[in-house]
Amino acid sequence: MNIEIEREEDGRWIAEVSDLSGVMSYGQSRKEAIAKVESLALRVIADRLEHGEKIPELDELFAVPA
Repeated sequence: MNIEIEREEDGRWIAEVSDLSGVMSYGQSRKEAIAKVESLALRVIADRLEHGEKIPELDELFAVPA
């Protein structure tokens, strides 16, 4: 799953997992935003699995651009 990350005008970082609708998180640093969105994505995947819902195909768990 790809993580898209960018810096907002106010200095905060926002990270999003586009393969999972609505999975995004803010952080004060790039590293914090990535850690938070990875954690949220794992919770969403676990919840979907528990409820028998479809999850994205996972070749790699997370891919973050440099």
